[in-house]
Amino acid sequence: MTTRDKGEGKGGPETEHVERLNENLARVEDLSQRLVAAISRRSAARPELNAPDPEVFSRAVGAYWQEMMQNPAKIFEHQFEYWGKSVKHYLEVQQTLAKGTLAAPPDETPDDPRFSNPLWKTHPYFNFIKQQYMLNAAAITQAVEDAEGLDEVERRRLKYFSRQIVDMMAPTNFLATNPDALERAAETEGQSLIDGLENLVRDIEANDGELLVRLSDVNAFRLGENIATAPGEVVYRNHMMEIIQYAPATEKVHAVPLIIFPPWINKFYILDLKQQNSLIRWITEQGFTLFVVSWVNPDASYRETGLEDYIEDGFLAAIREVKEITGQTQVNVVGYCIGGTTLALTLSLMKKRGDTSVKSATFFTALTDFSDQGEFTPFLQNDFIDGIEAEVAERGYLRSHIMARTFSFLRSNDLIYRPAIRSYMMGEAPPAFDLLFWNGDGTNLPGRMAVQYLRDLCQANRFTTEGLPMLDEVLHVADIDLPVFAVTCQNDHIAAWKDCYRGMRLTRTKDMTFVVSESGHIAGIVNPPSKKKYGHYTNPDISGDAGAWFEAAEFTEGSWWPRWGKWLAKRSGRKVAAREPGDATHPALAPAPGTYVRSA
Repeated sequence: MTTRDKGEGKGGPETEHVERLNENLARVEDLSQRLVAAISRRSAARPELNAPDPEVFSRAVGAYWQEMMQNPAKIFEHQFEYWGKSVKHYLEVQQTLAKGTLAAPPDETPDDPRFSNPLWKTHPYFNFIKQQYMLNAAAITQAVEDAEGLDEVERRRLKYFSRQIVDMMAPTNFLATNPDALERAAETEGQSLIDGLENLVRDIEANDGELLVRLSDVNAFRLGENIATAPGEVVYRNHMMEIIQYAPATEKVHAVPLIIFPPWINKFYILDLKQQNSLIRWITEQGFTLFVVSWVNPDASYRETGLEDYIEDGFLAAIREVKEITGQTQVNVVGYCIGGTTLALTLSLMKKRGDTSVKSATFFTALTDFSDQGEFTPFLQNDFIDGIEAEVAERGYLRSHIMARTFSFLRSNDLIYRPAIRSYMMGEAPPAFDLLFWNGDGTNLPGRMAVQYLRDLCQANRFTTEGLPMLDEVLHVADIDLPVFAVTCQNDHIAAWKDCYRGMRLTRTKDMTFVVSESGHIAGIVNPPSKKKYGHYTNPDISGDAGAWFEAAEFTEGSWWPRWGKWLAKRSGRKVAAREPGDATHPALAPAPGTYVRSA
């Protein structure tokens, strides 16, 4: 009987296998050509934005050798400890294998979610690699800790960049030493690797040659259809913003309207992801007339746009137009993140001008005192900011992916390496996750504004020291004396709550409510009461430092939203008939979420 007669020729398993192999090889060739073409279109960021000035490492090496000369016993002690552990680990593996059993040696390394596959503990090959990686990581960390003769900024930078190297070199980031990826490749006959290459090429093509890991399925969401769906209308538009007035959800509303100024580093619809967690919907349900600013996504034509423009044509223009639409003489305002920082600048300016249009101000995770640069210390030194200045001088704006990359590297394992492993080595499609979709929908920053923010606020901290000259005035945080409600987040790595607290204490308000919400920069704010997820801390006494405040603070289960709603209601006047969006001089220009939010 021939092979063909046995069903193993034409149409048989072997033929199917060969055909699949040929198809995959052809697909690899096509993907390789696409990859080369995409990379050739790459418009790379300046070298200064990819790595620190080499002097950072030169000074660290100098400090290390100086310590070697002055205290050699300490250095040798650490080196011998590392060498001893490495040799001992090697011998344990050899002894285990010499017994003729395929087993791993004793493993007392700490738990790490990157090494959750059982093979990291049971297989001698993977276990050896993991344990040696852990020894290497600990040795590098210890060497940085022991470096003498560095100032605090240099030490922070050295810690950050050494940690990036350690995280990058984790064995999970390489196919040959990642058991999950190898198992998946075997199970799928290599299809996962083909799919991973497809994902890699797609991400590089989508970002003009830059490698940015896509965190969410971008095709799963459509603005105004299944995300950012709260009903409303754009009632005003200028070159800086659109103002969206949201439809009322109650028959009566408080007379004093509310305006939210979100950050322009991201798009505003983080406050309206879906119906269940929409702060925008919740506010209208509490009986407030709500306006939200949607900022323009700048291009090169916004080269000379500065903080002054955001204040005059953004904040002040919005306050003016909302007063006109509602017929009120005062408004309540909210500023989120950099929107809160600039709101503080605006309130200082209004105080100087004698403008009393704002009745109360709420700040969400807003920094005003930058004396401690926190986790952003590595990026707020002259080498990086010089690079940003050169970048925006050339292009006119700071590209969104540069900011996104900076934020991602603060949590590189969660926001870069794990997603990359899932996408490129496991061949998985990114999840349909609304928060990650929003996170990937970034915005550019105007050139002049970016440099002002980095130089005058982040580096020089002028708003809380000598004052910031702007719009013919000298602005200072101490000018703020109206009622303030400040919400911060306990695990916020962007605007640390202790730094926010320090800035708020510098205001002159006699009506301050300060809140620390559980969780981080986003989840601590987008925390609907229905979830019953994160609680919050309060303490009316802000006379002491942050540590004293927190030690005496009272913890409340659940969201801070209801507490803020009651606070805001007391400062929002009597109830009046609900207002439909716009008026005769402010016709509806587009349905919410508007047009500016759709620009890439």
